[in-house]
Amino acid sequence: MEQSKVIFSEKAPKPIGPYSQAILHGDMLFVSGQVAYKPFTDEIDLSSIENETKQVMENIKTIVEAAGMKMNNIVKSSIFLIDMNNFGKVNEVYGKYFPINPPARETVQVSALPKKVNVEISVIAMK
Repeated sequence: MEQSKVIFSEKAPKPIGPYSQAILHGDMLFVSGQVAYKPFTDEIDLSSIENETKQVMENIKTIVEAAGMKMNNIVKSSIFLIDMNNFGKVNEVYGKYFPINPPARETVQVSALPKKVNVEISVIAMK
């Protein structure tokens, strides 16, 4: 049976609870939901949904690269929003990370997210 491997990048925010940044199992990478923590300061930029989404995507990119993959290895994503009215703005930033063949995804509105952020995104990638 294959062993799972914890993926950790110093260039991404440290987990704020009992979870790993990501788990690599075989050729599949499961990245935990990321929020807009800046990795070296632990600050969150809530100045705009665009800035927040960009930081989330940069955190995801860093973790995916730590596993030896690229953004085009992402096959599935889940986006959690506090306010569905931000969908268009989030979509615009998110789309820049997937210029061709974007992954399958769902976007849902939730009542609350950790640290009072407005967006959280998790992904699954495959080699």
